[in-house]
Amino acid sequence: MTPGEADPLHVHDLTVAYRDKRVLEDVDLTIPAGRLVAIIGPNGAGKSTLLRAVLDLVPRVSGTVEIFRRRYREQRRLVAYVPQRNSVDWEFPTDALDVVMMGRYGTLGWLRRPGRSERDAAMRALEQVGMAAYAGRQISQLSGGQQQRVFLARALAQNAQIYLMDEPFAGVDAVTERAIVDLLSALRSEGKTVVCVHHDLDSAPYYFDWAVLLNVRIIAAGPFSEVFTPENVTRTYGGSLSSFGRLVRGMSAAVG
Repeated sequence: MTPGEADPLHVHDLTVAYRDKRVLEDVDLTIPAGRLVAIIGPNGAGKSTLLRAVLDLVPRVSGTVEIFRRRYREQRRLVAYVPQRNSVDWEFPTDALDVVMMGRYGTLGWLRRPGRSERDAAMRALEQVGMAAYAGRQISQLSGGQQQRVFLARALAQNAQIYLMDEPFAGVDAVTERAIVDLLSALRSEGKTVVCVHHDLDSAPYYFDWAVLLNVRIIAAGPFSEVFTPENVTRTYGGSLSSFGRLVRGMSAAVG
């Protein structure tokens, strides 16, 4: 696929290896603007590694990553990242508002301290995810779902163009899941692009409009209605169609 000037993310010939094992190989991927994208694949498929490679957090054997046609380091302020919740030190002594204000640091530069405008932006982000009442609460005292919403608010406070989220729905309560769904819809309505690692195949066609099926290599990428097929899911996960049971039987209805 040839990237356009407005494509927010373009990955070309990306290979990443840990020791001697290749966890991503020859990945070519272009994500157009204003899409909600689910990266889907089995454990060990390289889903989280793909996000980290985009963010320059892991070394590449080969390949390039472009954000709006320029290197990530030149476009860092346009990208917000929500890591897996279990990768965060939730015992760090800080409150919810301070965590969200960290999302504003990229706009300040090295010499400026956050002021009233940054605090107001952080509070607005907390309000968007239903966490304004917990602004002064220590993050260690929040539930898992509340912690996740705080990190989503931090990403919102960046006012980015691309949001990379690593399993944002994992282990959250129903209230947080609904808040995330509403947030994704709001970001899409603003023309933002969201790329999520997602593990629930049942909900994926309802929450997202684009799919990237990945198992070390890209199996298929495009609108859910085109690429989320039993054949592509089987190629991604291996095994026979019957191993997917109810999912495979219901896929045509989900993407129709």
